[in-house]
Amino acid sequence: MNILAVLIPISLGLGGVGLLAFFWMMRHNQYDDPDGNANRILSDRFDDAPADDDDDAS
Repeated sequence: MNILAVLIPISLGLGGVGLLAFFWMMRHNQYDDPDGNANRILSDRFDDAPADDDDDAS
C-alpha cells in the first residue's frame, strides 16, 4: 500500500508534464498546417483507387 504513495504523485507529475507540453505546442502553433490539406486534396499521388492493370484482364 505504501507504493501507492510513490506511484500516484509520479503519475500526476507525468500527466502534468504532458499537459504542459501540449499547451506549449498549442501556443507555438505546432499543429498548424494551413497548406497541407489544400495541397493534399488536389494530389493524385496518394489516390486510394486501385491501379489499372491491363495484364490481369482475362
